[in-house]
Amino acid sequence: MGIVGRVIKDKVHGIQRIGIFTYDDLCQIGREGLCKAADTFQPGKGCFSTYAYRLIRNEIFDALEYATLRRNREVLVDPDELPGPAVQSFTDGTQDLGRILDNAQTQANGVTAKGIAAIRLLAEGYTHREIGEHMGGVSANNVSAWVARARKYLQARPEIAAWRDSV
Repeated sequence: MGIVGRVIKDKVHGIQRIGIFTYDDLCQIGREGLCKAADTFQPGKGCFSTYAYRLIRNEIFDALEYATLRRNREVLVDPDELPGPAVQSFTDGTQDLGRILDNAQTQANGVTAKGIAAIRLLAEGYTHREIGEHMGGVSANNVSAWVARARKYLQARPEIAAWRDSV
């Protein structure tokens, strides 16, 4: 267990509070890495402490990276403090983008409809990998292909061109 404390001391600086994690949180994450090291270590292929050190470090770094991504995705602003109306309306009578996408998604089929749904999730800040997990456990490459097909489909729609001109 001492190796977890040593990894935190060596690799994590300013450990009073790291983002959303406290020192105890980092210890727990490190212990999970230690358990993974004990589970996957193959005797005769090196020193256990070196192997465990790297797995513990990677586990902590992954947790810190994920927490940073989540924090950057969240918006900490009250909508009432934002300038302008909450929903943008257009004076030339075109529909807002949400309705255009709803209409396009109902008219599209298969992969194109999935791509439009993926575009909406991308706009909310999700990654291709997270979208793939959400949409049935598909790979990030599949999501990218869906998005590419949906973009091509949407670019050919006249209401998208009218919306783009009005913005």
